[in-house]
Amino acid sequence: MSKIIGNPEDQFFNKLKRWVNGDLDPFEGKLESKHLREEEVKGRDMLDPDLLDKEQVEEVLDHVEKNLLLRSYNFMYKLGAVALCLLLISLLLLTVSYLPKFGSADNPTENEVVQRYIEDGTDEVGSVNLVSNMILGYRGFDTFGETCVLFIAATCVLVLLKRSEKEIEEEKETDWQYEPKPDMILQMVTRILVPCIFLFGIYIILNGHLSPGGGFSGGSVIGAGLILYVTTFGFHKTQKFFNEKTYEVAKVGALCLYSITMSYYFYTGANMLKNIIPLGTPGNLLSSGMILPINIFVGVEVACTMYAFFAMFRRGGM
Repeated sequence: MSKIIGNPEDQFFNKLKRWVNGDLDPFEGKLESKHLREEEVKGRDMLDPDLLDKEQVEEVLDHVEKNLLLRSYNFMYKLGAVALCLLLISLLLLTVSYLPKFGSADNPTENEVVQRYIEDGTDEVGSVNLVSNMILGYRGFDTFGETCVLFIAATCVLVLLKRSEKEIEEEKETDWQYEPKPDMILQMVTRILVPCIFLFGIYIILNGHLSPGGGFSGGSVIGAGLILYVTTFGFHKTQKFFNEKTYEVAKVGALCLYSITMSYYFYTGANMLKNIIPLGTPGNLLSSGMILPINIFVGVEVACTMYAFFAMFRRGGM
């Protein structure tokens, strides 16, 4: 007959399992500082047991012991954090030391891929801008992932910061009370600048396959224009043409259309099928196959994300 030594609940692996499952806090009741009331220790020597009764002596000792444990825990916590940071820095430096030198023959950038992008990019993808050829053509899968990251980031901000209209109405102080006061000079300048900003952003998006620019940079310009407008005129006036419903349709619609477009490219490329979408004449506005609409979808996505971040962090709503 086997003999059970001790309580199984006190065994290390059982404690570890309970801690992982969230059923056990090993520091519960050990790190709290228990302070005596001033009237209990006033005029007495806390370290003289003759002047204190047994209960007060135990309370004082318990207070000192827990403070010592708390100080030890804080010291070990800081020491462990520093050690972890040094370990990560060492690993990163070690990884960088193995990278090939810039310009060396075995550098991954010094191969036939770069030459292929430069020499055959315009004929294969149709864009005069070689950067657009690479980002939206050869590496379209990576760019699609980046766009999905923007969508997920904006969704997380909405989940964490969005407040219902009922919550906003119930609060006594909200950002609605701090809307900008009418300023004739500021509003006049904004009325002149914002249309120009929007037109410049649209130009950057539509010419992304012909000149430097594209969806990301053009969408950032349009998003900055929206932020300038809402800062000058307030959310009430901005919601007349860009409210929450408009935001949802534009953002979700752009990502869905982008997904459909890239799915077609992925399917034809993976199955060695001919792309039936014509590339057009390089240098013309309507050319480069699907790069132009992809730039439009990305630009809408970026502009909506920038405005959503500003609106959510300012007042928790559109």
